[in-house]
Amino acid sequence: QVQLVESGGGLVQPGGSLRLSCVVSGSDFSLHAMAWYRQAPGKQRELVAAITHGGITNYADSVKGRFTISRDNAKNTVYLQMNSLKPEDTAVYYCNKPTGLFLPWGQGTQVTISA
Repeated sequence: QVQLVESGGGLVQPGGSLRLSCVVSGSDFSLHAMAWYRQAPGKQRELVAAITHGGITNYADSVKGRFTISRDNAKNTVYLQMNSLKPEDTAVYYCNKPTGLFLPWGQGTQVTISA
């Protein structure tokens, strides 16, 4: 059974940093492109960053230069390093595939940016 487990969220001040992790089990992780999404209250889920199985990355304009997506295929884990955080980055963050059939969604991890 495929399972996605996100962690690493929290409450930080503007300008701070967080590192999110997503462990994927029950799937051949190394073959999948992976992505991070976020959903703010009252808004649609949006794709934030994506990484191919070979490590090519792509970012939403709103996070370009501040967020870095990476992966460790040996650990079945995808990461999102978030720097220079802004209040508008506040959302629940999820990982999943960037295209095609989604894996079952995890519970997400809450990121709150507030002074």
